[in-house]
Amino acid sequence: MQALTKEIIVEGRPVKFRASAYVLRLYRVMFKRDIMQDMMKLKSAYQNKLEKGTEFETIDLEVFENIAYTMAYHADESIGKIEEWLSSFGTFSIYEILPEVLSLWLQNEMAIAESKKKLSQVTGS
Repeated sequence: MQALTKEIIVEGRPVKFRASAYVLRLYRVMFKRDIMQDMMKLKSAYQNKLEKGTEFETIDLEVFENIAYTMAYHADESIGKIEEWLSSFGTFSIYEILPEVLSLWLQNEMAIAESKKKLSQVTGS
């Protein structure tokens, strides 16, 4: 299965993001956290924002920055360290970029599930 890559316009400039199984390990190595748990928390915070109008907590913003950076780094290792990458932007809107990052991650999960389904059909398990 090939990694999924998506170019997202961030403050008028294209930024590549990539999702694959490697992101799980990369995120764990970089931030000592489980991206699956963080992604579920972030999705929940985003849904609450949409449904109830609640604001993101500081931890949600940090998790988003970490996930976005990991996926951007996976697409282009030349972006440098997270501090450099984040400081290359002004204040950008989490509400515009977050749905794109979540969508890319969901597409990756669906592709993994489809691969597992095909494998189980071949192996009969």
